[in-house]
Amino acid sequence: MFREIRKAVRDARIRRDYYDYNLLAVIILLVAFGLIILYSASSYDAATNSKMANDSMWYLRHQAPISVGAVLICVWLSRYDYHYLKNWAVLLYVASIILMAMVRFTPLGASANGSRRWLKIGVQFQPSEIAKIAVIVFIPYLIILMGRKVNTLKGTITLIFVGALPAVAAWQFTDNLSTGLIIGMITMIIIFVSHPKTAPFMGLLLVIAVVAFGVVYYASTLDSSAAGSFRLRRIQVWLHPEEYSDYGGYQVIQGLYAIGSGGLFGKGLGNSAQKLSSIPEAQNDMIFTIICEELGIFGMLLVLFLFGYLLYRLFFIAQNAPDLYGSLMVTGIMAHIALQVILNIAVVINLIPTTGITLPFFSYGGTSSLFQMAELAIALSVSRRIEFKEKAPAEKRIRI
Repeated sequence: MFREIRKAVRDARIRRDYYDYNLLAVIILLVAFGLIILYSASSYDAATNSKMANDSMWYLRHQAPISVGAVLICVWLSRYDYHYLKNWAVLLYVASIILMAMVRFTPLGASANGSRRWLKIGVQFQPSEIAKIAVIVFIPYLIILMGRKVNTLKGTITLIFVGALPAVAAWQFTDNLSTGLIIGMITMIIIFVSHPKTAPFMGLLLVIAVVAFGVVYYASTLDSSAAGSFRLRRIQVWLHPEEYSDYGGYQVIQGLYAIGSGGLFGKGLGNSAQKLSSIPEAQNDMIFTIICEELGIFGMLLVLFLFGYLLYRLFFIAQNAPDLYGSLMVTGIMAHIALQVILNIAVVINLIPTTGITLPFFSYGGTSSLFQMAELAIALSVSRRIEFKEKAPAEKRIRI
């Protein structure tokens, strides 16, 4: 008996409440760094634009309150149990599709820079950003409901179809193919993580690669006048930016000049030459070029390190989540941020055609900032439910 008691005391564990302050710290660092770079990238454009009252801080004045408020909201929301999202998963999924349809079929849809992607209901926002969260919340919920049926062909096709609906809606209703692709890829990554087999996904990836190669080859055989779709023209610009400078190649070339001229430590914060009208609206999806020009390779590596550490913390939370629902949601969040960072940088260095995908935490945009923080609030909420069990310290063990 005494032996059993001694063994029980020896194996006693101490429950420790956990909160991922490391994740919160890197979020705050990225937000602060992003606001500094945003001001540097946008100050000239704002100072020379009469619509912005020639105020060099116009972009910063609009973005800073949203970013700071988003961080505070993120911390506040993280206090709530993420399991409550199960009650809203279906509603959020359906609402996201309806809101995207309203952009196209109702007068509430708003246009900017030639694209009709916004919905104006008191405030102006992009419903496609809601669709990303909807997929991250709903697909894991559906996987939990389906149980072992997920492993069947029918179950996998059902999940892909459910994820494809908002992806197609983003493409057709808001004319935003890049966001549709991101939604689709988030869905596939969540399904891949939850599925026991790898071969079918590798086969699907091979099919997608073949189709993409075929589209690129077809676009390369056309001249600019025959490319009826602006997306085919983007592929042509990607392949031969010098020949298609009038169709967007100029911006790509100037971005590469900015990256190449930065050197090891850059020209200094605020000293970019390419942002002086050479790169139109540098504060948006081309902001990474300004980072490279002003801060050089050192600044670029610093940004990549911060994003890498952010993804590492998300991976840590997903791996240690108390249940499958939390793990899959954090996996979707990690996939979303990783995809946006990789695709944005790939566009900037001309590895892929231009897509209009912004760089998280750095590019200008209130909608994306708010919904990115909402996703990270979910991750922090999952981290609060992690329980680490440790052996009791030797000096506190009861001796019998």
